[in-house]
Amino acid sequence: MRSVRVDGARLAYTELGAPAAEPVVLLHGYPANHRCWRHQLPALAESRRVLALDWLGWGRSERRTDLRFDYDTEVARLGRALDALGVEACDLVGHDYGGFLALGFAQRNPARVRRLAILNSRAHRTFTPTWYAIFSAVSLLGRGPLGPLLPVAKLNRLGMARTGAIDRETLDDYLGWMSTKDGARWLLHFFSHYRVSARKDLADALGEIRCPTAIVWGTPDTYLSTTIATELAAGIPRAELTLVEGGGHFVMEKAPEAVSRALEHLLTREL
Repeated sequence: MRSVRVDGARLAYTELGAPAAEPVVLLHGYPANHRCWRHQLPALAESRRVLALDWLGWGRSERRTDLRFDYDTEVARLGRALDALGVEACDLVGHDYGGFLALGFAQRNPARVRRLAILNSRAHRTFTPTWYAIFSAVSLLGRGPLGPLLPVAKLNRLGMARTGAIDRETLDDYLGWMSTKDGARWLLHFFSHYRVSARKDLADALGEIRCPTAIVWGTPDTYLSTTIATELAAGIPRAELTLVEGGGHFVMEKAPEAVSRALEHLLTREL
């Protein structure tokens, strides 16, 4: 792992491929880290400089409670992260929360995104009713005195284990830090800034994304409706939709070959 400073905090990342090749930046989702791309990294690195980030607060990156983690700050922070990595423009790939950030970044910074991929992400919408209620409750409690009583590590482990897509060692790598007092404090700090409602501004601007785009979606997804994927594909002019049957929410881990093929195809598309 390497690291750079972003907003005064240490952001960890792994880098593969030729340093002079065109960059591909991979953004993981909640509550994973760069390791979620472990199946795709070798193939992508054959032709590209691949940077898989641990976003601030996650994985091996620093967890700072003096920083803001609202959506607009996080999207702008992505630009500062690319600056710190020496990346002017890239092919941008995001899963889940990473896809949520990537969508907004592509809309606000079109010159910096050559190609875009969004995998099983809330994107411009939000979660299924059950998970909307759960994340809303955590966000609300994170802003109040009852927040420290939430068993955040246990809840996340139970939620991810039930998918059957991730082995115990990987779960430990994703979630171990949440069991610490400082880790739990940071997660509640993150949720105190997180908002669950749909983003009309992102929905209204889908047509402004002009770069080649891949929407890769594992089904069924307990957290997110496939309607989000079909709306993205219909609304983004150069989008191609790949539905991966049986891939589920953590599609990169449960159907790694299908995801690799879809991403490799995206990287061959003309700008």
